[in-house]
Amino acid sequence: MPKFPDVATWQQAEQLMQPSFIRLIDNLRKRLEQSSWKGTYEDVPLWAEDVSDDVKLQVTQLQAKLQSASAKDVIAIEAALAQLPSAHTGYHLHLEKADQRVTVDLWNLCYQICFKDYDAASGITHALGETSSSQTVSIDTDLFEETGAVDWNRLDRKTQQIVEQVFGTLPETHQTISQP
Repeated sequence: MPKFPDVATWQQAEQLMQPSFIRLIDNLRKRLEQSSWKGTYEDVPLWAEDVSDDVKLQVTQLQAKLQSASAKDVIAIEAALAQLPSAHTGYHLHLEKADQRVTVDLWNLCYQICFKDYDAASGITHALGETSSSQTVSIDTDLFEETGAVDWNRLDRKTQQIVEQVFGTLPETHQTISQP
């Protein structure tokens, strides 16, 4: 999760994030239809940096028990989960073509759309599922009209540009990369 320097930036991000994410998914879908790449989406848990592996395991085990628990046990398990940190949902797009595989962090792309000079490397998901630390962000104010409303045309153009960058960096050779 990016760090917001102030409430105003947070409020602008709230205005942009959902429409950006929707446009991102739609543009990726359209681009995949024109491509030889095949894509599948995956929900992934995103934990705060200070959550230990033991706590993550405990939460995962309790969530698994919840699926088959009796009504009596559900209350106790939910109470235990309420005392523990929870993960936010992240989304990955797995692109495959022949023996090539690329994983794209969709929130990271959304951040590149919404924020100025967002460092894509800050959202790289490592092999162990850990994401490197957040950065303080600033809103791309060009995505707003003078009235403060979202400029839908600029948002659409920037989203399309980000999607084209993703597809422009896909490997042509037989290598596997991880795209931020």
